[in-house]
Amino acid sequence: MLDQPAPELEIPSTGGKTLRLGSPTGQTLVLYFYPKDNTPGCTTEGQQFRDLHPQFAKAGCAIYGISRDSLKSHENFKAKLGLPFDLLSDAEEAACKAFGVIKMKNMYGKKVRGIERSTFVIDREGIIRREWRGVKVPGHAQEVLEFARTLA
Repeated sequence: MLDQPAPELEIPSTGGKTLRLGSPTGQTLVLYFYPKDNTPGCTTEGQQFRDLHPQFAKAGCAIYGISRDSLKSHENFKAKLGLPFDLLSDAEEAACKAFGVIKMKNMYGKKVRGIERSTFVIDREGIIRREWRGVKVPGHAQEVLEFARTLA
């Protein structure tokens, strides 16, 4: 996917908006896929992006978290964590499939289909410039910020 245009998608967002991917936006986008609202790792990841949000904004970068949760779940999660950015609902898995983030995972000894924690940085022209897959949360948001600054 690197150095390819982002897939053309319209993804429903908190706040009654829609994110349109696949065309130039004039700003850098961070799209982080996470498994589920209100789980420990996803909460920590959201908080880390939240805490660095002013620095991302200064670098001309918009952040979007995305999972298969409903918009209602996202609105509650966003409010609970005080997230200054929108969350995208991919209940139909169109974005998950386009970005190849659905994987078979082990949960309590059972195989389950779920989102592999992944992050993509899309430049102002709509081109995917960096991807992280199988993300470990500690320090990840800072690493993404450092890369995003190189595109500013």
